[in-house]
Amino acid sequence: MTATEPTTETGVSVNINGTEISANKGELLIDAAERHGVYIPRFCYHPRMKPVGMCRMCLVEVDTGRGPGLQPSCMLPVSDGMVVDTESDVTKKAQDGVLEFLLINHPLDCPVCDKGGECPLQDQTMAYGPGESRFVEEKRHFQKPIPISDIVYLDRERCILCDRCTRFASEVAGDPLIHFQSRGNQTEVNTFPDEPFSSYFSGNTVQICPVGALTAKPYRFKARPWDLTETPSTAVTDSVGARITVQSSRNQVLRYLGVDSDPVNWGWLSDKERFSFEVLNSDARITSPLVRGDALGNPKDDGEELVATTWANALAMTAEALRGADPSRVGVIGGARMANEAQYAWAKLAKSVIGTDNVDAQLADSPAADVVLSLPRATIDAACAPGGTTLLVGVDPKETHGSLFLRLRHAAANDKSTLLEVAPRSTGCTPYAAHSTFPTPGMLGDAIAAITDADGESPIGAALRGADAPVVVFGAGSLAEAPENVSAAVLALAAAFPNATFLPLPTRGNAVGAMDMGLAPGLLPGRRSLGTAPNGWSGAPATAGLDTMGMLAAAADGQIDTLILLGADPLTDVPDRQMVDRALNRVTHLIAVDCVVNHTSSGADVVFPAAATATEIDGSFTNIEGRVSPLNQKVTPPGTARADWMIAAEIAAQLGADLGFIDLDELWADIATASPVHAELDFAGITGSGADGIVVHGSSVDAPSVVLRDDLLEGDGLPLVVTRKMYDAGTMLSQCPSLSSLPSGAHASMHPDTAAERNVSDGATVRLSSSVGDLDIPARLDAGVPVGAVAVEANQPDADVGELIDSTLAVTTVTVSEVLG
Repeated sequence: MTATEPTTETGVSVNINGTEISANKGELLIDAAERHGVYIPRFCYHPRMKPVGMCRMCLVEVDTGRGPGLQPSCMLPVSDGMVVDTESDVTKKAQDGVLEFLLINHPLDCPVCDKGGECPLQDQTMAYGPGESRFVEEKRHFQKPIPISDIVYLDRERCILCDRCTRFASEVAGDPLIHFQSRGNQTEVNTFPDEPFSSYFSGNTVQICPVGALTAKPYRFKARPWDLTETPSTAVTDSVGARITVQSSRNQVLRYLGVDSDPVNWGWLSDKERFSFEVLNSDARITSPLVRGDALGNPKDDGEELVATTWANALAMTAEALRGADPSRVGVIGGARMANEAQYAWAKLAKSVIGTDNVDAQLADSPAADVVLSLPRATIDAACAPGGTTLLVGVDPKETHGSLFLRLRHAAANDKSTLLEVAPRSTGCTPYAAHSTFPTPGMLGDAIAAITDADGESPIGAALRGADAPVVVFGAGSLAEAPENVSAAVLALAAAFPNATFLPLPTRGNAVGAMDMGLAPGLLPGRRSLGTAPNGWSGAPATAGLDTMGMLAAAADGQIDTLILLGADPLTDVPDRQMVDRALNRVTHLIAVDCVVNHTSSGADVVFPAAATATEIDGSFTNIEGRVSPLNQKVTPPGTARADWMIAAEIAAQLGADLGFIDLDELWADIATASPVHAELDFAGITGSGADGIVVHGSSVDAPSVVLRDDLLEGDGLPLVVTRKMYDAGTMLSQCPSLSSLPSGAHASMHPDTAAERNVSDGATVRLSSSVGDLDIPARLDAGVPVGAVAVEANQPDADVGELIDSTLAVTTVTVSEVLG
């Protein structure tokens, strides 16, 4: 946590251990002392939560003019002339006594405790505690461990009642599911019966627990801290780019820990980010190239399975598919899971060697690249600024961008910021929003028109007009509605509120990096539209190609022969499932690059094994605010897996071309030459440090012409709302043992009034029918769904709502035609 250095106007003079220091007015004594190199021991205090003074370990002798006395430094703001002694005999005796009391019932099981070796209680007992215990009576005992959730285990005997976990759950996550229970000597932390600690952020309590009372199932008994080595990196699970520490032992990643990055994630991670490392150790990892045919690269037989082959054979088969191909009949889908360097290499291969601009890193469920790059960019700090005003459009950060949600929630709950919301249904931010509106799909135009009407009565519009620098955070809205609808709404807001800045929330990790590196239709590296090609890009097309849905539609019509998938699984992630099926059935060549075989790549002709982005390569990542942060290799890739950029360079060589780089230094130099916004960026310095990264500014992309329509509904059915959940049946989560069982399943959620009109009861199975398919699914009554709409969760293991979505329509509608019981 970064503290502002005091000035003459804001500072007060404090004497600590005989040394005069300058502290900020209102700053807590424990923070001021630590900023000046004096560490005061503590257990309950955490700089990102409100102080409670529970443990009393931070007692120090303080004289504010009435004589010295013991006071908890975590609760005491500094004052001018304060005299503090953290080393007096009185202070030492108090700290000694606190530790002796804590150890009365604490078990001495350090050799088998996961916290042993990194335990503040161990460390502070050695530094400040008694040399031996005077307590010889039997310690108290509890049943242990108790699984308080699917991921977190509780050992009540070790708990010192510091209140960190309960405060985090209540103050930070807004999920008060873990509490103090009983009184006196029987006080314990626990959950209520039949109410598990089912928070998306429960893993944070394990990290901040100062003893071994809370442990995480994925790490439990896996290693000792002194067996681990670590390196800083960036989480690539979503596009926030949370800073993490990657820890490994014996060339296996065993743990991610959140890093307190002041401008990004404040040390918090969602459980999806924290435990996603399990996929890296999955038996499903691809360790060598796979081909459909035989290991010698003979032509495929559709009935044959993928078999391992050599890199030479796989590269030769890929080159054969691409050599001499009509560039307009080649498409590249995916790439948002890659590092910036790999995205640049694949963009250069596709556009300057193959000659196609049919390239899109997104899967029709995120804001369009030209819209994102044409808008003035906000930072996370600006969106979460104290007293600021932030409008959310078509997003639910709690479900898709967990660490950003915690920042937004803190700003609204603690810092008097105004949170506004326009969404297709209620979200995790709704309880904290000052004003929310939930237009049914197809009616977003009316809602935005009301907000932008200077003479209107919209409270959201009034709040935006009254703000000095409002921030608009936007996503793709409902997956059953054309993403252009949200794009048009956001551009209308930009025109109406010229002082606003914008923060995009693409669904996948490094989607913003892909835009910056040209891995999007109509773009070149450096946030530029197609035009004059940079040096080394002489073969780049002059006209914009197709996006993902355009490529799939063209493939379904027989106009694309070869599809290359870069860490993408269209069968799982593209909203229109039937369109994907038709496309894949028509393409002649399907080539995939991925860490594991997914639903789509299982039908590929060639699959290349890729190194994992966050842990197995060196590189960089660009988050939603344009912040370039480091990715540092911690372990070696399995088998013969290679970095994605190397695969692109090898394919180019097979085609007789040279991408112009053979190592990262040359690749970074090539990016600096091709991208004006990265020309002065020190890539080597970013990736070699644990710094917060650097925000890259500038763009020359003009806003596209998108008309905001208010006539989008077709037919007599109910408009379908499809949104993503934190846990789903995606490839990554399905390979994480601790997370794969957490998807909640899909439901047909309806407002009680809508359900009553159709005689639908809560829990009944209903049949939803659209123009392209049917789906039987349990009904759920939910007042957060707009009246006259049906909401279904995307990509759940028990129901595929993609079978209902028709991407040719601006809004998919459904009928509730039959109640099955």
